[in-house]
Amino acid sequence: MTQHSRRRLLFGGAAIGAGVLLAGCTSNEESSNEAQINTNSGGNANAEPGQAVTIGFSAPAADHGWLAAITTNAQAQAKAYSDVTFNMVEAGADAAAQRAALSTLISQKPTVIVMLPHDGKELNAAGLEAMQAGIPVVNLDRAFPDDKAYRTQILGDNYGMGVSAANFIIAQMKAKGVSAPIIGEIAGMDELELTQERSRGFSETLAQAGFRVANRRAARFTADSGQQEATGLFQAVQKLDAVWNHDDDQGIGVMAAINQANRKEFIMVGGAGSKKAMEDIQADNTPLKATVTYSPSMASSAVSLARLIGQNRGMSDLVELQVPKSIVLASETITKENASNYLKLGF
Repeated sequence: MTQHSRRRLLFGGAAIGAGVLLAGCTSNEESSNEAQINTNSGGNANAEPGQAVTIGFSAPAADHGWLAAITTNAQAQAKAYSDVTFNMVEAGADAAAQRAALSTLISQKPTVIVMLPHDGKELNAAGLEAMQAGIPVVNLDRAFPDDKAYRTQILGDNYGMGVSAANFIIAQMKAKGVSAPIIGEIAGMDELELTQERSRGFSETLAQAGFRVANRRAARFTADSGQQEATGLFQAVQKLDAVWNHDDDQGIGVMAAINQANRKEFIMVGGAGSKKAMEDIQADNTPLKATVTYSPSMASSAVSLARLIGQNRGMSDLVELQVPKSIVLASETITKENASNYLKLGF
């Protein structure tokens, strides 16, 4: 976690725009949900048309439900503003391809660039290149290590996801009187700092209760990899009390492995907050009892922030005249009791 993210300004999942709807799809099916955009213009001077702004945008291909929602939300938010021109460039299959696309975008001199990098460390140079060219960068989701590579970053709270997941499991185990639970973890891509932060928040919070992870597997944020790693976990550990799966899209595969192995003895917590996960939590007929949020609404907020930066305006509810340097969205816990409140936000 960067120094700035430790000094972060915490906002809720819909901090920039309240009363919004979320878009996207799971990795296996299309969704008819509307995009999550800020349509609350009443009494907000910043919603009034202002200086024309061109926002360049780049994010990895939408081969995952959460990423699909990121791109859909960004496009929809830009369309909500009559003073915004949205210029999206393909990110390509890897960091090198995205870096090349961003170099082309920088040469076109947009007012502001919003980018969700394949990897923050590998794309740090692209952020620096844009900033040095006088183009402010809004770094979305995957943090650049160099503060000079971005004007503003808006991130999900990866460490906080782990904390929230662990706190739910700790509370459930204490309620059941389980003093030494056997806990499994199915992480995402281990080479990403966000995965490392999620696992660190999880393990450190469990340790405060005297608990630990008995078996950890790293998947690839896909349903297929989730099924493969969950199958390996179930073969290695014959009895489990709890499992945290970092990602609800890969959770589709985890659930398939659960059904295949007929393993229902544990509780499971998901991650990110997909609509399918929320529906399963509401139905309460699977081991999935909660999910912790990592909302793609941040893409809508990133476009709103980019527009304000391009127009040299601050956030209307803050005293300061400029958009903050760093915003981290809080990770909330969705359970059967509150799932109905969050269902409209599921991707």
